[in-house]
Amino acid sequence: MKQSRRLLWTLVPTLFLLASCTRPSVFDPLAPVDVAKLPHVVQEMVAPPLLPAFDQVAKGGPEVVEVKLTVQEKKVKIAPKTTIWALTFNGSVPGPLIVAHQGDYVQLTLENPSTNTMTHNIDFHAATGAMGGGDLTHVAPGQQATIRFRVTKPGVFVYHCAPGHAMTPLHVTSGMNGAIMVLPRGGLTDENGKPLKFDRAYYVAEQDYYLRKDDEGKYKEYDTPSAGFADMIPVMRSLTPSHLVLNGVESALLGDRAMLAEVGEKVLFITSSCNIDARFHIIGGHADLVWQGGSFNDRPITDQETWMVPGGSAVAALYQFREPGTYAFVDHNLIKADIFQAAGEVKVSGDWDNSLMEQVEPPHAIQ
Repeated sequence: MKQSRRLLWTLVPTLFLLASCTRPSVFDPLAPVDVAKLPHVVQEMVAPPLLPAFDQVAKGGPEVVEVKLTVQEKKVKIAPKTTIWALTFNGSVPGPLIVAHQGDYVQLTLENPSTNTMTHNIDFHAATGAMGGGDLTHVAPGQQATIRFRVTKPGVFVYHCAPGHAMTPLHVTSGMNGAIMVLPRGGLTDENGKPLKFDRAYYVAEQDYYLRKDDEGKYKEYDTPSAGFADMIPVMRSLTPSHLVLNGVESALLGDRAMLAEVGEKVLFITSSCNIDARFHIIGGHADLVWQGGSFNDRPITDQETWMVPGGSAVAALYQFREPGTYAFVDHNLIKADIFQAAGEVKVSGDWDNSLMEQVEPPHAIQ
């Protein structure tokens, strides 16, 4: 027995060394790297709710993800009787979702065409320093600027225009916000720490507008974007939006523009709200997993009926659809969903499962 114990204690250092050698190495997103030697990949932007092409698991080491965002000041019909001057990145509200992996660099070119009327910039909540890049990207009409920043924290984060003082909320509530998703290099993991793959992903943002009516009760229109700012301020002071919508305009995610899925698919929803708190809910479904605060470093919580998105942030949630049909995707402040139209749809195809739900008796007269 004593000899066995002595042999065991003799082997402990060797066993510890072997165990250490077999542990997966931990990626250090702050490790020094020669940026000049990194490969560059151009990411083509697409309008939400869609995402650009990306790999769920990084195929190699860090790279430089090149992105170009062009400011567009454009008139947008956000409701049947309401048109606003939207301030946008690439023409959509919200702006396009950017995707990178932890440790990558995002090289962002912000272009402000000479046809625009205002100075703009961009603040990335995923970036470190210089006001999220806002201090380095003030571009007047006819200018562009390029910055490069390392994405060190995995998760989902908003970006937005931030010219300073009152101009920041005026630009944000005119549509100038979007999000970036920074995936772990090894991909997502579930609540048990096991690798997780999803089949589809969509980006949904809640947008609040603050528009003023004229003496006849109609929403006012203006010749230039800045001409309406003075009228927006008193509406903002009420902290009550005139309009609340998903993805920029009423019905942006309804009917033939609804999000699509199939029974059995796991769908990742990146949800954001740049200015006010939101509470997302899938009617007839759930969030199997929610990464609170948008952090992929933390294990997701499970089985949530509604998930909160604090103003100025993004949160990711995943659901595996189990029944076919049309699911309402709403802010479950139901005043927002049904009075303001902050609602969308997910249309799911597939076979019905009676073990989950069955109509035992159709509606009929009480006997």
